[in-house]
Amino acid sequence: MEIRHLTDNDDHSAVREIYEKSWKFAYKGIIPQDYLDSIPKTKWGGNVNHNGRTELIAVDGGKFVGTASFSQSRWDKFKSCGEIVTIYLLPEYIGKGIGSQLINACIEELEFLGYTEILLWVLEDNLRARRFYEKHGFICTEDYMDDNIGGKSLREVMYIRRK
Repeated sequence: MEIRHLTDNDDHSAVREIYEKSWKFAYKGIIPQDYLDSIPKTKWGGNVNHNGRTELIAVDGGKFVGTASFSQSRWDKFKSCGEIVTIYLLPEYIGKGIGSQLINACIEELEFLGYTEILLWVLEDNLRARRFYEKHGFICTEDYMDDNIGGKSLREVMYIRRK
C-alpha cells in the first residue's frame, strides 16, 4: 500500500469514483438515497486537487482505493488549527487499515506544518466514522453546525485532536 500526494497527472476520475462509492456506502440511511443517487458522476469530489487542500491517495497495486485531504482550518474561529477535510475509501477496502494509514499521514503532515490541534467535522449520525476518529485520538467537542443535505436536516459535530 502506498500513501502519497495526488498529482495533476493522476487520474482524477478514479478519485471522484472513490468519493461517489464511499458516499453511497457510508451515508446510506443517513442522507436520503434519492439525493445520493441523483448527484451526477462528474460532481463527486468537486475540484479535486484544486481547492487549497493537500490531497492524498492510497494506492494498492496501481489502483486508487482511498483518498484524504487536509488544510489549515477553513473556519475563522479555528484558524490556528489544522483540519482533516476528507477521508474516503472504496467500500471493499474499509476495515483493512487503509483509513488508519490515511488519517495518520494527514496528522503527520499537519503536525510537521506546526499544528498542535487538528479538527474535523463528521455527521452526527455517522457512528462508524465517529468510532474511527475516536480510535485515532479525536475527541468530540461542543461545536456543531446544522446542515441540510438532500432535504434532510442533519447535524455535523466537530472533533479535535491535540498533540
